[in-house]
Amino acid sequence: MPETERLGRLGAESPESALPGRRLSELAEQAARCTSDCCGASSMVSEDGTDRPAAVTHPDLAGLVSVQLRSGDGPIPTALERGEPVDSGDLLREERWPEYRAMALDSGVRSSVTIPFRRSGLTVTLSLYSFRPGTLERAPHGAAGALGNLAATCLVRDRSYRAALTELDQLGAALRSRPVVDQACGMVMHVLGCDADAAFGVLRRISQGTNRKLTDVAGAVVEKRGRGLEKELVSLSG
Repeated sequence: MPETERLGRLGAESPESALPGRRLSELAEQAARCTSDCCGASSMVSEDGTDRPAAVTHPDLAGLVSVQLRSGDGPIPTALERGEPVDSGDLLREERWPEYRAMALDSGVRSSVTIPFRRSGLTVTLSLYSFRPGTLERAPHGAAGALGNLAATCLVRDRSYRAALTELDQLGAALRSRPVVDQACGMVMHVLGCDADAAFGVLRRISQGTNRKLTDVAGAVVEKRGRGLEKELVSLSG
């Protein structure tokens, strides 16, 4: 598959691909396919220091990721700390990261490189693995680097999109509840002979005092047409 087609697929919009896990899986799979001598890949997103589960192209690679997160030692933690690619050209001669090194060699992995991509408080790490030593040092400058940059940009955009949807939902809920709150305020104004600000303050105090949502309090007032609430409303108006 041409590189431009891979990039297009990674950036395509769909409800499924907008999920972080889906983005990470696509990144790992496509980066592994387009990198020479790569036997597998893993990807992970870290947001404000909080690590999320990684996507891997082979089950054996999950252990290589988890041992690094558990020990805080390995190419992924080092890349997150430095903000630059971390390459191990030959794990047989590697003196760093003993737990990671032992597990990698036990899985047949002889070399790896981890590439970080930072965007707006979010860091995506892409790790590539090879059965051969000295084969991945150029990976950060090839298609894998371009795919990682695109994935990080897409994840930031997805986060902004989800935040916008949440804000729209909250705004929609507020707009839907506004008529009933206005009706309740009108009834409180009639009972107490007060203005709109004072009426809203009464409803808010009832909400806070009874640990109920303001819309629920307003709905109860409207349902009863304000009847039977005169004493309670007067006591709360002071």
